[in-house]
This record gives sequence, C-alpha cells and structure tokens, in this order.
Amino acid sequence: MPRQRGTGAAVSAPATAPAPASAPPRRWWLLLPTPAGTPFTFGYTVLLAVTSVLAAVAGPHLMHAVYQGSSTDVAHLLRAPSVVLPASALWIAGGVLSPYALAFVLVLTALERRVGGAYAAGVFLAGHVLATLATEVPVGLAVLFGHLPGSSLHRLDYGISFGVAASVGALAGLLNPWLRVPLLALVTGLLLDALLAFADPMTDWGHLIALAIGVASWPLLRRRVRPEKSRAAH
Repeated sequence: MPRQRGTGAAVSAPATAPAPASAPPRRWWLLLPTPAGTPFTFGYTVLLAVTSVLAAVAGPHLMHAVYQGSSTDVAHLLRAPSVVLPASALWIAGGVLSPYALAFVLVLTALERRVGGAYAAGVFLAGHVLATLATEVPVGLAVLFGHLPGSSLHRLDYGISFGVAASVGALAGLLNPWLRVPLLALVTGLLLDALLAFADPMTDWGHLIALAIGVASWPLLRRRVRPEKSRAAH
C-alpha cells in the first residue's frame, strides 16, 4: 500500500460495504410437476387432463356407461378386479376443477420430489387399492348376510380421491412438525366432518382409511427422502 508523505501513517483504501445478500429465488415452479423432476406426477396429470376433456365433451349417457364400467363396486371387483382398479383411477369425480384435482397436482408433486416416482406411485396406488377393498369387501359381506340389499353390489365408485388422501398422509410425515400437525388436523377434520354428515359413509370411511395408509408409510418413506439440493436441481 502507498504511504502518504509527511505523516508516516499508512492509508488504507476505504472499505467497501458488503453487498446485501439477495434473497434466494422463489422457485414457484417446484410446486408443479415437470417431465424431468416428477415424471410420474407429470404423466399422470396429463392422462387425467385428457380423460377430463373427454368427459367434458362426451354425452352424459356415454359417460355414465363409462363410469359404470370403471366402477370398483363389488360386482365389478369380483368379475374383473385387474381392469376396474386401474380404470377407476383414470377419472376425477367432480371434474378437473374438483379440489381433488388441485390436491393431486400439489401433493403428488411435493411427495415425488422428496421420495422419487416409484415410491410416490406406490403410496398413491396403495391408498387407491387398499382403501377400495377395505370399503367394498364389507359391503359384499353385508349383502351376503342379508344386511344390505343386492343393489349395493352395484354402487358407483370411481375417482382418485383415495390415492390423494393416502398421498396427503404420506407427505405429512416428511414435513416439519409445524406444518405436519396443522395439515393432518385440517384434513382429518374435513374427512370426519364429511363422515358425520353421513352423505356417503362408505366413501368417507375410505378417505380416512387411505389417510391412515399414508401415515403408516412414514417409516419407509423417511429412509428414502432425497437431499434438498437434489430436489432443487430439478
């Protein structure tokens, strides 16, 4: 450093104030599925969008027949379980504007970013299949023993809501406690309120069972959580 003549004291260059740290960018797109980051959710979302468009443009009589053919009621489960179980998950009850459609996109995207597509798909399918069987098998037994009429074997049952409920339960276990507890409390409260309304008790029980299936997956999924940096890279 040059010295100032006549004082013998060293002159330091004025210190520059550190630049204020910029806030990390808000990656809102991580809330939405992408082909590279969340291929399972992205592909399934595209498929549901296509079937929703078909349901919107097709006539009501045709769609009623399609829904009947995709229904996971007892009669169909006895005849062709390998057909109706996947077919029933191709449709969104209430359409693409249903709350379950939005929940599907946000929850499955968040879950897949944390544990990968295979485990996210496994949770969704476990909720869909096991909750369906847990609600329809008692109906079949009740009809067999004369507690319900035979028409109960043909109740219309389709949609993605059981898989979504299981995914919500699974995702809650991967969140911080201050997010986990309110989320579970809110979702459980909504499901219990629907059950107490007794409008569709079998389906409402199925939602609670699916939520419990998701919660039961916590020990497995917590060992599969991706590092934060790996998730952000997508």
